[in-house]
Amino acid sequence: MSIKTDNLVWKIGRKTILDGVSFAAKPGKMLGLLGPNGSGKTSLLRLLAGLKTPHSGSVTLDDRDIRSIGRKAMAQRVAFVEQHATTNANLSVIDVVKLGRFPHRSMFSGWSKVDDTAVEEALDRAGMMAKRNDRWQSLSGGEKQRAHIARALAQSPKELILDEPTNHLDVQHQISLMRLVSGLPITSIIALHDLNHAAMFCDELIIMQQGKIVATGSPEDVLTQGLLKDVFCVEARVETSPHHDRPHIHYLR
Repeated sequence: MSIKTDNLVWKIGRKTILDGVSFAAKPGKMLGLLGPNGSGKTSLLRLLAGLKTPHSGSVTLDDRDIRSIGRKAMAQRVAFVEQHATTNANLSVIDVVKLGRFPHRSMFSGWSKVDDTAVEEALDRAGMMAKRNDRWQSLSGGEKQRAHIARALAQSPKELILDEPTNHLDVQHQISLMRLVSGLPITSIIALHDLNHAAMFCDELIIMQQGKIVATGSPEDVLTQGLLKDVFCVEARVETSPHHDRPHIHYLR
């Protein structure tokens, strides 16, 4: 397994945010993290990326506790796109994407052809080639999100963690982003609100509620009418789509 958690507990003061979370992400697969607001998704992602330390339990990367892995080594391996990432407004898009190469460089190494290739491929994959020389403050919210994703791809990660990456994107770019991530030959863990996007693109799903995992498995096994009512408080019907043979949720009025 690439990323694995064992009985993870994290608190804010006396309030338990994550309570006994255990799972393993399969290498090369796309794992969707779903749950109502406040269920602990963002906190879990920040623990997986090593930005927070659990109160108990562990996060391991190839069976090695990430607390024993240096920050540079983690950054060479794991890329994290936060929901509200910020960037210096004076930078151009290509300069932002180039920041993704810093973990792979030393104080003695110059910019290389490998770095150039990684940046160009990341811009292309994220659909930001035409905006490469634009200034950050001139970008729309969706364009900024795509630039952050390009920076993460420029890291050449083996694991990609994304927190609500389709926020602020129009429908075209939501679908293209999900298609992009699902097609990457790396492990990806992605928190989502759109259940149909999760059903269409994710290999496996984890459903969270009040800091605990309440269901895990394939979209076909997890996205049941009973679960949608119990966890998300919605009345819906789930059918197999004739267009992509994945579950499709029809919400009832």
